[in-house]
Amino acid sequence: MLLEIVSPEAKLFSGEVTSVSLPGVNGSFQMLNFHAPIVSTLKQGAVKIAASSFKFDKDVEDKFTKINDQNYSLDINSGTIEMKDNKVIVLVD
Repeated sequence: MLLEIVSPEAKLFSGEVTSVSLPGVNGSFQMLNFHAPIVSTLKQGAVKIAASSFKFDKDVEDKFTKINDQNYSLDINSGTIEMKDNKVIVLVD
């Protein structure tokens, strides 16, 4: 699935991923390929991304924490998420 993470300052990430875990206001949840459409708000926590490979822009790479070669996390204060047509868009603060 395609994941895009956007902040008010810049597009932080755009790429194919195998899963994404998010800190929802009603608890954390995970989305996999072809997840049902969803719109949700996010609270402070970590967005965890799993993919076979990652490519970050140099100016935003320092915002992500490497867990291992196939997993990264991004700490957020809040945000919203929309999953539709196997594309996840995450707007973060």
